[in-house]
Amino acid sequence: MHSEAFRPLLSGELAGSADVVPIFPWAGQAPQPIPVRRRVALVGTYAPRKCGIATFTRDVVEQFARFHPEIALDVFALDNRAAAPVAYRGVAGVIAQEDATDYRRAARAINESGADAVWLQHEYGIFGGEDGAMVCDFVDQVAAPLVLTCHTVLGEPSAGQERVLRHLVSRASRIMVMSHHARRLLASRYGADAGVIEVIPHGAPDRPFGRKARAKAAMGLADRTVLMTFGLLGPGKGLERVIEALPAIVARHPAVIYRIVGATHPNCLLREGEACRESLAALACKLGVADHVAWDNRFLATDELLDQLEACDIYITPYPNLQQATSGTLSYAVALGKAVVSTPYIHATELLADEVGLLIEPGSSQAIAEAVGGLLDRPERLAALERRAYARGRATIWPAFADAGAALVGRA
Repeated sequence: MHSEAFRPLLSGELAGSADVVPIFPWAGQAPQPIPVRRRVALVGTYAPRKCGIATFTRDVVEQFARFHPEIALDVFALDNRAAAPVAYRGVAGVIAQEDATDYRRAARAINESGADAVWLQHEYGIFGGEDGAMVCDFVDQVAAPLVLTCHTVLGEPSAGQERVLRHLVSRASRIMVMSHHARRLLASRYGADAGVIEVIPHGAPDRPFGRKARAKAAMGLADRTVLMTFGLLGPGKGLERVIEALPAIVARHPAVIYRIVGATHPNCLLREGEACRESLAALACKLGVADHVAWDNRFLATDELLDQLEACDIYITPYPNLQQATSGTLSYAVALGKAVVSTPYIHATELLADEVGLLIEPGSSQAIAEAVGGLLDRPERLAALERRAYARGRATIWPAFADAGAALVGRA
């Protein structure tokens, strides 16, 4: 600073004044905020492993990087060494799901990283031990607050299943579920503190509405009426009921084609190969509708999957398990504005409420035929269902999910 600036001080001209003469040019300016960067250990299955939780965990990482980069996510991927080898990229660690030593090693690494929280994705079947009990020792060894996402909350668990989930609930600082039914069940059946449970709907992609004709043309389906189901194929999905409904649907709408998109579940491949797919194909042949069923036996990248979903007229989830609390495929379909016909499992009942979709009797091919045929008979009703679905989906798109997830972690 120039010496003239000090002359009033030296001469005493400022005696009694409350003013302060800054010595440095930046003095007096408001301090600039320093971005807070939280570190969170994210534990669950992870892509490229082929399972719904792995896809969800990958989506969380991608969407947080996009919308909340102030939160660093360190992925600890659960790996099934009995299945085909998986090459993970960009993860902080890999946990062999049946190896107790790996869980201890991961807990130690998380503690040494200084993680602010541990965000655990819980689903039965992805953790080692009876009913996945190895996860209990793991959460007991981590020091940071536990954020628990319950992808399945069973109304009638086995004793072991209930014991594991009760233990996780007792350790959790915050709990995330994707349905209000699951929230009520955790509090009433598993002793969870309702005050720490938050309902955050399953995230979904955001794409413009009304691009079906263009998507159909790109796939060579411009002259077809497209029904679709996607997800990992296995028994217990109810797809045979849709195939049984096809003769009645095709009799009135001969341009219909039912597209079954998705690879066979890896666990099913290990146990029985492609028996489930072959059984469904044989049923279609027997009923004379094989030409109206198309198969895409691949685990698709998200963008290609969304392209195929955009080309669909009616999305069908015929699941017989009415306790299913979460369906990422259903969330995707609603967010893209698809007319949905579904059995009333938990997630569908909540997401499709207020005439956002059609709920039908489970296990009934006749109900599927009547619902699908009724929509195809009345295009204006089909279009109205699409608009309501797209509007509902705005609350579940990834930016909304990322904001809610970041707030969840912050409260932990």
